[in-house]
Amino acid sequence: MANKSYERQESNGLGWASQWGNNFDEDVSSTPTGAGHKGSSKEKLAEVNKKVKAVASTGMEKTKEVVTVGAHKVKTGTSSGLRWIKEKVQQKKK
Repeated sequence: MANKSYERQESNGLGWASQWGNNFDEDVSSTPTGAGHKGSSKEKLAEVNKKVKAVASTGMEKTKEVVTVGAHKVKTGTSSGLRWIKEKVQQKKK
């Protein structure tokens, strides 16, 4: 008898809870609270924000460079295409 997709199949592998463990609640509850903890949390958040801004800035610089090069290629291609059309029209007039 074939199992339907909604029926649970027995497996020897680990389930999600087994892989990740059940210590999540313990980790959260064991963190200290109070003014010192908030300060370190803010410091960590500030450090993460600083890193994110640095990565974003680098990404923006790269994006700007790519866009600039692409725009230059479009401009060059358009101008050469217009020159080609102009030459063809002038040849027909002669």
